[in-house]
Amino acid sequence: MKKKKKKTVFEGIMEGLTEAAAIARGEAQPARVYVPNKVNVKAIREKLNMTQAEFAARFSFNVARVRDWEQGRSQPDGALRAYLLVIERQPKAVEKALKAA
Repeated sequence: MKKKKKKTVFEGIMEGLTEAAAIARGEAQPARVYVPNKVNVKAIREKLNMTQAEFAARFSFNVARVRDWEQGRSQPDGALRAYLLVIERQPKAVEKALKAA
């Protein structure tokens, strides 16, 4: 079996720029992403071993909103569901991005 050559950081960036330019020229469509209709906010928070207050403070949510989501009184909208999925999958990256702001 042939080994796949690992891309350099530069090659990855260039690939992304080439794709972005093709999208801007109308030659390609951006990749579609799947965002589920519901997310389990409590499971995400518990996976990170945080209280509701800690989770809300760390990721810029209102703690009352977190409670509402967890108790089923409301659901996060599409953009918030996507943000929550990123928090679930890459919490350190989100924290780093928010600290840089």
